[in-house]
Amino acid sequence: MNSSNPDSRCVLLVGWDAADWQVIDPLLEAGQMPVLGRLIEGGVMGNLATLHPVISPMLWTSIATGKTADKHGIHGFAEPDPVIGMRPSSSVSRRTKAIWNIFQQALGWRCNVIGWWASHPAEPLSGVVVTDLFARTHQSGPNQWRVPAHSVHPATLAAELGPLRMNINEVTEELVLPFIPRAAEIDQKVDSRLESFASVMSDACSIQALATATMTSIPWQFTAVYFDAIDHFSHAFMPYHPPRQEHISEHDFELYREVMNGVYRFHDMMLGRLVELAGPQALVVVCSDHGFQSGALRPLANPHDPAGPILWHREYGMLVMNGPGVRRDERIYGATLLDIAPTLLTWAGLPVGQDMDGKPLIEALDSPCPPTKIPSWDEVAGNDGRHPSDFEWAASPEESQGLLQQFAALGYLDKETVQGAGKREGVECESRYNLAQVYLSTARPVEAMTILEDLVALRSWESRYVHQLANAYIKANYFRAAEELLERAYPMPATVAETPLMVWILRARARIGRSDAAGAANCLRIIMSNMLRHTSVWVETGWLWMELKEPAAAEACFTRAKELDSDCAPAWQGLSSVHLRRGENSAAIDCALLAVQLLHHLPIAHFNLGVALAREGQFDESIIALRRTVGMQPKMVDAHRWLSALYAAKRPDTFLAGAHRTEAHRQSRDRGMETLARKARVEQTRAVADLPLPSERERREMEMRPGAFSAVPASGKTFVIVSGLPRSGTSLMMQMLAAGGLPPKTDGTRAADADNPAGYLEWDAIKRVAREPRLLDEPGLERHAIKVISALLSGLPRSHQYLILFMRRPITEIARSQATMLVRLGNSGMDRDEQAVLSALQAHSESVLDFLRRSPQNFSVLEVNFPSL
Repeated sequence: MNSSNPDSRCVLLVGWDAADWQVIDPLLEAGQMPVLGRLIEGGVMGNLATLHPVISPMLWTSIATGKTADKHGIHGFAEPDPVIGMRPSSSVSRRTKAIWNIFQQALGWRCNVIGWWASHPAEPLSGVVVTDLFARTHQSGPNQWRVPAHSVHPATLAAELGPLRMNINEVTEELVLPFIPRAAEIDQKVDSRLESFASVMSDACSIQALATATMTSIPWQFTAVYFDAIDHFSHAFMPYHPPRQEHISEHDFELYREVMNGVYRFHDMMLGRLVELAGPQALVVVCSDHGFQSGALRPLANPHDPAGPILWHREYGMLVMNGPGVRRDERIYGATLLDIAPTLLTWAGLPVGQDMDGKPLIEALDSPCPPTKIPSWDEVAGNDGRHPSDFEWAASPEESQGLLQQFAALGYLDKETVQGAGKREGVECESRYNLAQVYLSTARPVEAMTILEDLVALRSWESRYVHQLANAYIKANYFRAAEELLERAYPMPATVAETPLMVWILRARARIGRSDAAGAANCLRIIMSNMLRHTSVWVETGWLWMELKEPAAAEACFTRAKELDSDCAPAWQGLSSVHLRRGENSAAIDCALLAVQLLHHLPIAHFNLGVALAREGQFDESIIALRRTVGMQPKMVDAHRWLSALYAAKRPDTFLAGAHRTEAHRQSRDRGMETLARKARVEQTRAVADLPLPSERERREMEMRPGAFSAVPASGKTFVIVSGLPRSGTSLMMQMLAAGGLPPKTDGTRAADADNPAGYLEWDAIKRVAREPRLLDEPGLERHAIKVISALLSGLPRSHQYLILFMRRPITEIARSQATMLVRLGNSGMDRDEQAVLSALQAHSESVLDFLRRSPQNFSVLEVNFPSL
């Protein structure tokens, strides 16, 4: 037992950023994470649903406070600084008490906080605070560490704790080989991944050393320790985790395949020492803020925007609790990040603040006291260890810049914003954008609209701002405004390759809102014909088909989603709705049960389960499921109606039947009034700033963020591409290249016909290149000419060089040739007048040529005049 902790009641909170059950479970089964396994056997475990946006400083502050980011005040990795422009998010920006402040104030506990996000400058707690800046500060000279001001409290410990940090040069061969057994084969002049490994490993070891030192030398009752290593290792090495993805070379796979399993085993070893120091009477909580893709859904590349690596994050993190007062060997459901702080308060016998957004996980506690509430802990006076109101602090330019550059190197911040003169404006925009996403995720679209309209006016080249503004319009019922915004951002006609899938989803939602079922269905068909690996898009498309009363199409989408990810709870929930609508009660029950076992907090799945059970005559079980439904979603009118009917007819209870009937009537009345108000918005427009064309937005994005594009490693390959509008002479150019000795890449799928007697010389697979960049990895492909239609050029992977022969033909001739071909194929032709067609083709041609001339540095373009040819 830890002799430095005289109070046997204590809490150890361990944060593992990005830890995921999908990697942990196989290791547990193999006995390779024994410490975590023992905690699970003697305690509780479960999923931990994340929040949006999935940005670590915001999430870990929500874990510590039980509040969403609009309340706690941390809105991203960085924040504006009045002197140096921007700085890492800081503790002075947190507007509410964290769990350690409450424990100190209410219980008099000595609290340690080690490495927690946004903890710099150190708060004057009664215990020890070592901030996130302390462990990440780089070496300033030979064998000499710089200790940042305000990074340790009490400051007198800085000299003692400084030497505990591990230098990257101290990561020896003995430490590397268990993770990378063939490390000696790596040529570090061309492969920097070994250096990345050593850097993250040294940070993790530093945090462990600081935590164990403070736990052993100073009495404490609460210790919070945060490790970012799993997240950082995952971003660097999860692409090589088994099973091997097609685009990963066998050589790289064999070199780095063991890293992630080793990282998790190493964290289990570190956890063992922390648990030992805490003692047998400690409440131990291990959690993560989100998961991390490790299977077939791993992204092939990051999007070109700040925080692009978030694409790797899964919706569900992990939670384990063990200790006195915690149930044994139980699984809990429906937990979110916001529930950690309220649960700790309830375990300690303290009330929960009514302004907290989370709830106590009562089902995790053995004999909990009935949870009590107070209006807000922020209103309780006393010594809580926060910064005094007159606290003055100035960020160090050198230290702040170093940490911000580290975030940028990891892909979490925009490099140009970090380094450029406009960094204050850039970080303000990013913070406001993150806040808008918080509003959208918490059903406050009008508040989000106000922010996003300003951002679009300020940075109209940011396509993500446009997408989220359209999303906000739709959620607030401004359907016409959303359609007009999307039309201006992506003028029709436009091919699927020119338009992101999200835009087609948004168009479909807007058209459903305007009762344009046919238009919405067209959008959904386009989505279904093009998406491959996007489970969330398949699920969203399925629900939109359900709104259009097309259960067969919906079933196809939900089925595809669960084929991609068998643990996709929303897909199983969707299938339960399909079966329920068809009256297939047994199948609805099976799918709903699978959904809630994977993720408990799915009110629609519980409702489907309740209705299907009632239809099957299982009334007691039905009532349980429906009561869970209204517990999760109190405003679900149909659930109250079913409960009223069941209590009235099957399980006579006049009081409960009347209560649910009254609630259903009240909710119906309120919904009716709200519907009238929302209907008035359907056809309203909104004034939005002028928007550049997609090609211009991409050019500006590359201009403003060159690092986002230059970071793609060069393959050394150069491809000859023949391009142009359809019917501009591309087939003739392919024939000429073939005659000159450069054979075409063709699969022969499209046979010669009257329109192209010598053949089309096309490779059908190239249509998928934007989603499957590995298509161009085919050996010897660079020794062929490839026809790529104009609309697909922007999707070519930027890791290669391209020599592009772009065919120029008078637009009137192209339009006439296309019309002739359509008639010959039995198509009635375009449904727009001739002038509109000519204008659209001209605009498309100019847009593509502008993109080629001004944007990617890896494109060399020769324009070929077709009449002259």
